[in-house]
Amino acid sequence: MKPSRLLRLGLGALSALTLSACQSLAFGVANHGLARPDASAVYDPAHQLSLDVYRPAAAVRNAPVLVYFYGGSWQHGARAHYRFVGRRLASTGAVVMVADYRLAPETIFPGFVEDGARAVAWARAHAADYGADPARVFIGGHSAGAQIAALLGTDAHYLADQGVPRSAIAGVIGLAGPYDFRISGELTEVFGPPERWPQAQPIGFVDGDEPPFLLVSGRRDTEVEPRQTRDLADRLRAAGGRVEVLWLPGGHLAPLIDLYAHHRHPALLARIRDFLRGP
Repeated sequence: MKPSRLLRLGLGALSALTLSACQSLAFGVANHGLARPDASAVYDPAHQLSLDVYRPAAAVRNAPVLVYFYGGSWQHGARAHYRFVGRRLASTGAVVMVADYRLAPETIFPGFVEDGARAVAWARAHAADYGADPARVFIGGHSAGAQIAALLGTDAHYLADQGVPRSAIAGVIGLAGPYDFRISGELTEVFGPPERWPQAQPIGFVDGDEPPFLLVSGRRDTEVEPRQTRDLADRLRAAGGRVEVLWLPGGHLAPLIDLYAHHRHPALLARIRDFLRGP
């Protein structure tokens, strides 16, 4: 199949990701021809949770580590679907670890955030095994995964419970993330009793001691309002934090589509690369 034809198929499939019946096809097309992960490891034996490791094609001295959490409304997803994300992000020179976490109804909030903290602790402890620098650990994710990443970056107790000080995190990358969101409908099953809901909002924990943030959103996102990206950025700046914002044309899946077809809007991958390199 011609590359241009495959690209068109991939873009169309990724655009249909919100339709569950199309997901297997979409991910199959997006991952077509890509090498399998360079390694896989169980980071939480108690819950049989694993992560996949993607290394840069060329050795990078003191490479950063990026722990990535996928989206899926905290109810769907699997690390195997995100080979195209792992490979693309590894092209920035980072060692990328795409981590599974428990999904509802197997667990409810804050179980999946606690899983995320364990993945980050494992990545920090094992970074050197993959040629990466344990002092340069970044956290990122898309949609629900961005909420997990942002909460780990703002509410210090999750990482502290795993022996990781928040100061050990070099930065957080949030792609189309919910940071101050309304919990209703099926999400009430995911986030438990109402008195717990404020604890799920990353914006509520900004206190000025956060790592740098890179926030990315599609201007036409109708699933997670772009104002959530803007509001979190404003709160971080008001607290004296360092934050960068990148707006993409497109909707909720724009960051994933632009990672798959990075030549469409090369600013995304370039901004991520620069952010991982540090100031």
